[in-house]
Amino acid sequence: MAESTRSDETPREPDSTRPAAEPLWRDALGSCLRRLRLERGEILVETARRAGVSPQYLSEIERGVKEPSSEMIAAVAGALDTTLADLTLAVATTLLAVPARTVPAGTARAGSAPASPTCRAAYALAA
Repeated sequence: MAESTRSDETPREPDSTRPAAEPLWRDALGSCLRRLRLERGEILVETARRAGVSPQYLSEIERGVKEPSSEMIAAVAGALDTTLADLTLAVATTLLAVPARTVPAGTARAGSAPASPTCRAAYALAA
């Protein structure tokens, strides 16, 4: 069946500015996990092996493509020698640090992970 287009329908023009989307939990989590892994000087394969997940799956978690279960998050946290509670606090602290801002429409990927503070700084808050 062919798609029909009504003549009175026009594409909506995006607003020139709009509030930036709040970062997604999975993006902030992934960024935090990647920072922790890199701070340890590990490659993806090493951390994935210890966590019991495939390197591809860990990569997808780090990039915010997959939303892992709490069991998977705990396994990766353990492989990085941290606790689920400390990791959760670090991610939450990172999300709280994101300032409200306005960006031109279409210039920022919704849910892109914040650049600061580092997860290590958030862990220091928990201590």
